[in-house]
Amino acid sequence: MSCTLGLMYKEYTMHKLFLIGLVGLALLGCENKKGTFLNTVESQNDHAASVAKLESLIKTQGLTHFSTIDHQANAKGVNMNLKPETVVVFGNPKMGTVLMECNPSMGLDLPLRMLFTTDYEGITTITYTNPEYWSLKHNIKDQNCLNIINKANMALADLAKKVSEKEGKK
Repeated sequence: MSCTLGLMYKEYTMHKLFLIGLVGLALLGCENKKGTFLNTVESQNDHAASVAKLESLIKTQGLTHFSTIDHQANAKGVNMNLKPETVVVFGNPKMGTVLMECNPSMGLDLPLRMLFTTDYEGITTITYTNPEYWSLKHNIKDQNCLNIINKANMALADLAKKVSEKEGKK
């Protein structure tokens, strides 16, 4: 009987350790940015400077600036208040056209956009859709398109990093 109780206790302890290990692994996985749908970067600049910096980089990098949408101004237009929130819409029509040829539904996510928001503490963040998500959302399997998506991912990360750096840094 005592042998059976000893085995049951050992088994219970092993299950408990296994569950603790699984929970720990799951929590560690929460910090993994790969595979997330949205990427967010904190800017060292204020809202207006961050938006202006992206618009300038778009021009110098030969991208097309389609629009800047000031959600805060639009809210004021209907007598509502909103913290600073701006979307900059831009892209590379050559790259976008190839992606839309892979799957026309890519037109839902193109052109590219970055969202600038500022919280009540004055911290401005830059958020954009992780292009890796597109391959899942639009069922992209073509290797050429997957390579373009990878390049877009690196380019957006680089843009966000440059925009977020304190004025004067390069």
